[in-house]
Formats: sequence, C-alpha cells, structure tokens
Amino acid sequence: MNKSFLTNFISLALLAAGYVTHNHILLYAGLFAFSGAITNWLAIHMLFEKVPGLYGSGVIPARFEEFKAAIKALMMEQFFTTENIDRFLTNEMAGDKTINLEPILEKVDFNPAFDSLVTVIENSQFGGMLAMFGGTEALQPLKQPFVEKMQESVIDISQSDSVKEAIKQQFESPAMMDEITTNIENIIDQRLNELTPKMVKEMVQKMIKNHLGWLVVWGGVFGGLIGIVSALITA
Repeated sequence: MNKSFLTNFISLALLAAGYVTHNHILLYAGLFAFSGAITNWLAIHMLFEKVPGLYGSGVIPARFEEFKAAIKALMMEQFFTTENIDRFLTNEMAGDKTINLEPILEKVDFNPAFDSLVTVIENSQFGGMLAMFGGTEALQPLKQPFVEKMQESVIDISQSDSVKEAIKQQFESPAMMDEITTNIENIIDQRLNELTPKMVKEMVQKMIKNHLGWLVVWGGVFGGLIGIVSALITA
C-alpha cells in the first residue's frame, strides 16, 4: 500500500476516533499527524505537478531546461573529462589492450591498389614490353596473390610498435582530445534535446518518489507526537 495514503488514513482514523470518543490526546494526535502528513504530501506533489493558485508548484517540469543543463554538466565535468578520456585511451592501448586493426584491414578492398600498380606499369617504359606479352591481361593472374600479400603486409605493419605508438600519440594529441570531447558533448546534447518536460518529470519522479514518501510518514509521526504533547500540556 502507498505509504503516503496509509499515513494519511491512519491520521484521519485517529482524528475521527478522538472526535467520537472526546479523547483529546487522540484528537490532537490525529489532527497534528494529518496536518504534518498532508502538508508534506502536498509539498512533494507540488514538485512534480502545477497546482493552480500555488506559486512555485510544478518546479521540476517548469525548470526542465535547467535540469538538462545540470545533467550535461554532471556528465561532462565528472565522467567525460579530458583526464578520464586520456586514461581510458592509455589503458585501452596498453599491453594486450592495444587497438587491433586487423578486423578492419581484413575488410579493406585492396583490388584498387593492384589496378593502380597495373596502370603505373602500363604508363611506364615497360608498357611497350608488357604489350608484347598480352598487355595488362597478362598480369591478371597475379592479382589475387598481390591482394592477399598486400593485405598481409599492411596487417603486419599495423601491429608494429612504431605504428601503435603513432596511433597512441594521435589519440592523445590535444586536437584529437578536443574532437573526441566535442563529439561526446554533441551526442549528449542530441539525447538531451529529445527529452520533454514530461520525460524529465517522470525520470526524476521515478528516482526519488519512493524516498520522498517517507517524508509524509515522518511528517505524520512527528506531527502526531507534537499533537500528543500539546494535548498533555493543555489538559
């Protein structure tokens, strides 16, 4: 059962019991408990919903732009800082975590490289001699071995220490850091721009509603205790 509803129900039950039995302690306890509980419940309700005539109500949906800016600031200043990005890249490229380009290079089409080589030979001083042996068609049987060897060689080069170090330095360069940070910021902006006041309200409400419910409970408890003390003093 909802904590707020249960607290208000118990408070009203005490109030009714005190009124019917003319018991001042129950009456005051119920009255003060209901006062504390209903006031806290209204305050929580006003965070998320606009109440006509009550200035400042509906503050979360009304200030959703500020909430979005706060979310962005939190992510950029606490998570995606230059230091954190640099640490991530350093860790990813250290030891066995080095960026592996082999899966990418295996998908690269090296056929244009062979075609370019054939064109160079054809336009060189060996072009005439090549024509005597059937022209460029005579080189076609070499195409597949050339492509496979080229791919193998490029993969070997990509795994050399000099290339790894060059890639690492490129990733750690200030210009690259700025570009990575800018791209992350643009992604965050894009996602935040998709939020509506209703979505922000529901997001915040979902995170803290259960915890705010205890404010109603404790408002009722302390209100009831104050009511009991007041009844004893005025008795």
